[in-house]
Amino acid sequence: MKRIVVFTGAGVSADSGIATFRDSDGLWASYRIEDVCTPEALVRNRAQVVEFYNMRRREVLSKEPNAGHYAIAELEKHFDVRVITQNIDNLHERAGSTNVLHLHGEVVKLRSEKNPNLIVPIEGWEQKLEDRAEDGALLRPHIVFFGESVPNFDEATRIAQTADIMVVVGSSLAVYPAASLVRYVRPEVPVYLVDPHLPAGHGIRNLAEYIPLRSAEGTPLLVEKLIEQYT
Repeated sequence: MKRIVVFTGAGVSADSGIATFRDSDGLWASYRIEDVCTPEALVRNRAQVVEFYNMRRREVLSKEPNAGHYAIAELEKHFDVRVITQNIDNLHERAGSTNVLHLHGEVVKLRSEKNPNLIVPIEGWEQKLEDRAEDGALLRPHIVFFGESVPNFDEATRIAQTADIMVVVGSSLAVYPAASLVRYVRPEVPVYLVDPHLPAGHGIRNLAEYIPLRSAEGTPLLVEKLIEQYT
């Protein structure tokens, strides 16, 4: 069974109505990154950081997976599929994908401020300011803040190296180190890209097909083609 590695970015979730990082009128537009998404911000103004991610969590829980998410989950009926995502929502899992690696964290989880490996799910959308982990430390959003390393990146590169086919959906390929994953596939591996815009300097060395559509439109078309061509 061929292995398909699917790398997804904000464009997949945007089709479910989730604000992206680069939206000029999106949720992020009302905040400075330095105030809500850095380790320093958590120390300086914990209440604002916690409230910001409470808002993000409430938004995610109010949305549903779209046709792009469901198409990616459909691949599992025909291929060994690994999803690597830049997104912090759980829409891939809710659509039925069973092997999802989150590079930038998961908004539906919290973790200990002392031990980054002590991760717990959160019920509902609201984290209370004084919520604590089992080790007694305050809990924080399970998010990779700006300035922090991406702990799952090494695993992601290992997965990319095992791909027989790579599919990139809804990513500008501009956020590093995640964007460099396309360079870890073997030279002979075909790469398929679904996004309204072909990223400049995308670094894809074996681009088999580019579909210039939004994820919810283009991904179902590509999935149908992959099933027909490779099974």
